[in-house]
Amino acid sequence: MTTLAPAPSRRLLSLDVLRGITLAFMIMVNNNGGPGSWRFMNHAAWNGLTPTDLVFPTFIFVVGASIVFAFESRLARGATRRELARHTVQRAVILFLLGIVVNGFPDFHLAHLRFYGVLQRIAVCYLVVGLFYLWDRRVWTKVAALAAALAGYYVLLRWTPIPGAGMPGRDFPFMDQTLNLTSWLDRHVMPHHLYLDWPRPGVLVPYNRHDPEGLLSDLPAIGTALLGLLAGLWMRTQRAVQAKTAGLAAGSLACLALGYLWSLWFPLNKNLWTSSFVLVAAGWSLAVLTLAWWAVEQKGWGKNQHKGLAYPWLVFGSNAITAYMFSELLASALSNIRFTAAGHPTNFVAWTFAHTFAHIPNPGWAAFAYSVSFTAVCFVPVWILYRKRIFLKV
Repeated sequence: MTTLAPAPSRRLLSLDVLRGITLAFMIMVNNNGGPGSWRFMNHAAWNGLTPTDLVFPTFIFVVGASIVFAFESRLARGATRRELARHTVQRAVILFLLGIVVNGFPDFHLAHLRFYGVLQRIAVCYLVVGLFYLWDRRVWTKVAALAAALAGYYVLLRWTPIPGAGMPGRDFPFMDQTLNLTSWLDRHVMPHHLYLDWPRPGVLVPYNRHDPEGLLSDLPAIGTALLGLLAGLWMRTQRAVQAKTAGLAAGSLACLALGYLWSLWFPLNKNLWTSSFVLVAAGWSLAVLTLAWWAVEQKGWGKNQHKGLAYPWLVFGSNAITAYMFSELLASALSNIRFTAAGHPTNFVAWTFAHTFAHIPNPGWAAFAYSVSFTAVCFVPVWILYRKRIFLKV
């Protein structure tokens, strides 16, 4: 028997599940227990891909998909496009400012305060793709914009000379870690305000080679959000649920195939957010979304939102920004509780790890136990909010 897709105006639980899985893993890898953690719990050093590299693009992918359902729901309730545009700008500004709070907390050293960041990139992608969708809701314009963003980014990185260095691939290696257009631009636009290397207590060390959420790499990141938007448009059609499952799976395979093929010329690189990385990351995002859609929308596993495997992901996914902010501020606060123990300077995180998780013989399992425990602590406040049906929005 063929079942029709649910009404588009209701909240799409499968997206909440994917958002929650992504957010939980994001908290885990951001607090991975240090140098003993397994490789898959860390980013690739430069070219290459680990599961950790897929977390942030999946979140942006979900942002793009959510735009379709959130905007259409508000339009159906009588909101005007001008009202939605104003709210989109306001929300993007708030997200950007929250990102600066996360970067600066608790010391806010203005001389080295980082202005790029995770929430800032989400804000940019949400603003551009949201306004684009309000201006024009046709599918083909999104596909054209996606192709232009990904192809244009490749042309910029491959064929734009670096002042004082020359042409990539001729005068220096293509996608050199220091000599590339993205890093060069960031160093000139935001000198001394780039991603900070993990500092010694009280010492800020500018990471002067690149910023993983830099200015120019916002262009392909917008492509990630556009792929999510296209997935949202597909899920909102009036096709049968089973047909949508098949379409999501086909999209996943297509993105993976194109992305891995392109990576032969344009390597996978999360730091530069390369175009091949956009496609491969979207392919894996679509794969997980396909499973979530099949389980929740097709099999109905999420109908009882207070039981079952979907529950913890719905809790995280329903207050994702709140959970992220809490995790980042908590980690910074605990790391800045400094004291002397056994004659050596330490902080609360290091002391706690040494007196609990470090007793686990295997370093990888010790780091993983810390990561899971920290994520469990972050689950508590959003669980309380979820139980009280409080959903904080920016």
